[in-house]
Amino acid sequence: MSRLTVHTNDSAPEASRSFVEKAIANNGYLPNLIGVLANSPQALQTYMTVSGINAETSLTVAEREVVQITAARLHGCDFCVAGHTAVALKKAQLPVERVRALQRGQDTGDAKLDAVRAFAEAVIARRGAVDDRVYQAFLDAGYGERQALEVVLGISLATLCNFANTLAGSAINPELQPFASGAI
Repeated sequence: MSRLTVHTNDSAPEASRSFVEKAIANNGYLPNLIGVLANSPQALQTYMTVSGINAETSLTVAEREVVQITAARLHGCDFCVAGHTAVALKKAQLPVERVRALQRGQDTGDAKLDAVRAFAEAVIARRGAVDDRVYQAFLDAGYGERQALEVVLGISLATLCNFANTLAGSAINPELQPFASGAI
């Protein structure tokens, strides 16, 4: 049972309802994350706004999902692992074996994605004080300063979601359960 209210469209504060309706329209259901964030219209607005900004970065959908799955795994947010696994498989069209590897924090066999994962792990573990070797490996994989900051942006988005879900303790929606760690 969630320790924070998981709102529905009907119970959400008025200032959150347009965001809740947009999430339902985009997903076909209301993700529990959105129901939780609806408790604070500002938190929900921040999530929706930063999500849109994150989608405009130079990172591909696959690279962005590597950041999200990596952060969720490291932050212990099973909900976000499942949600971003669904996106990685459906929208980014990543092969199942690569997504399984990401869920486990293992190499995927794709050098660029592995460089993003290793860099994101280092940013989180070292709070930005990434070792020069890890940063150079990221650069050697074809990324630059812009992409380094875009990984940080993705981590900031993930942190909001991961920490809110962990605080709430809300369940993984039935629609996302097939994408949970160990389910794919």
